[in-house]
Amino acid sequence: MIRLRDEYTAGDFAALIERESDEVELKTGTSAPRLQEPMVAFSNTDGGVILIGVSDDRTVQGRRLDQGTDDKIHEAAMSVHHPGRYSVREIRVDGKPVVAVLVRRREEGFAQTSDGRLLVRRGGRNVPLIGDAAFTFMGSRALKRFERADSEIPITTARPDSLEELCRVYTWTSESDHLADRLRERGLAVGENLTIAGALITTNPADTLHLSKAVVEVRRYSDDGPDYDRRETFGGPLPDQVRDATEFVVSELGSDLIVAGVHRYEIPKLPLVVLRESIANAVAHRSYEVDRMVTLVELRGDRVQVTSPGRLPEPVTIATIREAQAARNPCIIDALRRFRLAEDAGRGVDVIEDEMEQALLDPPVFTEEGNTVSVVLPLNGPITSRERGWLADLTAEGSIENQDRILLVHAARGYELNNTVARSLLKTDDSGFARRALHRLRDADLLEQHGARGGATYTLKGDIAPPASYRLNLRQLGNLVVDTARTEDLSNERVRELTGLGRQQALQLLQGLVREGRLTQIGQRRGTRYYADGAD
Repeated sequence: MIRLRDEYTAGDFAALIERESDEVELKTGTSAPRLQEPMVAFSNTDGGVILIGVSDDRTVQGRRLDQGTDDKIHEAAMSVHHPGRYSVREIRVDGKPVVAVLVRRREEGFAQTSDGRLLVRRGGRNVPLIGDAAFTFMGSRALKRFERADSEIPITTARPDSLEELCRVYTWTSESDHLADRLRERGLAVGENLTIAGALITTNPADTLHLSKAVVEVRRYSDDGPDYDRRETFGGPLPDQVRDATEFVVSELGSDLIVAGVHRYEIPKLPLVVLRESIANAVAHRSYEVDRMVTLVELRGDRVQVTSPGRLPEPVTIATIREAQAARNPCIIDALRRFRLAEDAGRGVDVIEDEMEQALLDPPVFTEEGNTVSVVLPLNGPITSRERGWLADLTAEGSIENQDRILLVHAARGYELNNTVARSLLKTDDSGFARRALHRLRDADLLEQHGARGGATYTLKGDIAPPASYRLNLRQLGNLVVDTARTEDLSNERVRELTGLGRQQALQLLQGLVREGRLTQIGQRRGTRYYADGAD
């Protein structure tokens, strides 16, 4: 790949452009169709530079890298199918500006012009490939992976702390003379240099690989509009990006604080493993040859969306995303797995979907649009946070199995269950599966069966209904206690029966009502009673 200086004398520059070659193309303007061809050809061959502001007769006319020129270059690149990495800079020839577009070789896949032509560089010409030549070329690119390409960054450039952590998770000895061999075995080095994967894992890619967009960016929105009210960017080695971005998102989302009476129950808005796996998946599977987009995490009021640059690797589609397996960057995935930041290859989607279901949240939605893949993680589900708190208690007690919880909530809301309703709630067509779930809850003494066989219905057993402390807020609990105290004197034990509160929590509620003048206390210690008279 040609290396450019910032300043040239007229003589040195004339030698550089003595003739258009495999690596040099001269242009006077920024016409998108004219720029497309060398960008595609250089990308599909060994890379090269397009010098804008130089005529075919090698006269330096000059061209400034102003906003208009920069926009037109990026517009041309955007019209190319999979152009790969490129950068734009201004150089000077005897003080006169020239715009240089450096196009890097694609290591996997291939670029095409907007009208579908497959071009390679031959001498000073952009040559189209057709027939067998195109088929052979495409087949050879399908066998390569960008992450295993030589980054041209020496192993000694790796961050000491990142390299030490890498050695620890792989159980290598960092002082070993064979460390380079271990890195090469894992696809993290080639010769004495790091591969792209190795540089992404052990260095800051913005500095070493000049991949300014190889970061995780988190944007927070107050509504569904396009304007965000906070943006944070997380760079550095990929393990740091995943850890730091996940920690930030968890902090921003917070938890549902269920204040049920005097109970305080914190339930995360999204399971930690779902957030971490979604961000790690996006980082691990993104195309690092596409450096025009960040890995983006958007925080909205009702959802989190994680978007990764690059399309799904063949043969995976949205329809087969859970069953099919194909990894764009297996070396990166292996490293993140060792860092305990990602699941085994092929299991990430399974974990996200299963954990969302486990948390009784709506299922994630995967989409592929343009050159990106996204997952939307809903923050809502079929039950309320208060019901989730009640179920958390029952689950902790070992009273129910996870797949049966939605049936129990339905019954707790006062609805009658039968096999048809159960199949709908469990999203199954298997009547036997639904029947077994109903029977499990019946045998656990949580549901009561009415009738038999096909006409059987089920209702919640009265003695295990969600306690008032999980259904009512503190003010509503106070009203419940005062209303009851108008017809009977209340003890601490009776309040616990009414509300489901513990002894100390019931005492705090009663004492608060006494201080407010809504209840009157009679007696002391175990003989204490409370009553109310008159209207509130």
